Amino acid sequence: MDAVARLDLVIFDAVDIDAVGAFYAGLTGWDVVRQDADRFGIRDPSGQEIEFQRAPDHVQPRWPGQDWPQQFHLDLRVGEPRVEAGRAIRLGARLLSDGPRGITLADPAGHPFDLCAGDDSLPFTVTIDAPDAGALARFYAGLLGGMPALLRFQQVKEYREPRWPDPARPQQAHLDLLVTDLAAAESRAVGLGARSLHIAEHFTVFADPAGHPFCLVH
Repeated sequence: MDAVARLDLVIFDAVDIDAVGAFYAGLTGWDVVRQDADRFGIRDPSGQEIEFQRAPDHVQPRWPGQDWPQQFHLDLRVGEPRVEAGRAIRLGARLLSDGPRGITLADPAGHPFDLCAGDDSLPFTVTIDAPDAGALARFYAGLLGGMPALLRFQQVKEYREPRWPDPARPQQAHLDLLVTDLAAAESRAVGLGARSLHIAEHFTVFADPAGHPFCLVH
């Protein structure tokens, strides 16, 4: 099925990618697999990678409001959330909330993330905000030929969508999806409800039905 995409990367924007990348590498102990002028990448034990993309004009999210919404957040599975929260704060995180399901902190780029009790079978998940979580989940399941275990979708009241590349409504993160046939995958994405935003030689930027940019990469 040449039109089916595969999740490659979860990418967060930041001004100082070295600071936020080193923070997560130090917190998780995951391998650093890329460090250059534009990207800082780490890889979890399962082989899944997260990258941080240099964005000089990045505006930090202000969770939990929707004026500058989080859009995406990481849930990191750890053995002892309170112990790891203390370590995260020493590494540069800020405590945002301490709740029954997990501890919410902000990383050095302002992105909220949760520390949740769990094991290494699924080191992390990424949760994507949406006005209709079910509809967005169906979109990505259709695009990816099924739902990857690490993706989650969260219903948000008074949701305010990003409008990339408008600096007044910036993205906070995006997904890179690998495809073997870019034209076929583009057609599939549009048929499922995506909007084309930018076309380049080896990738196309789309907005999903909730407005989140994502890239189809060949």
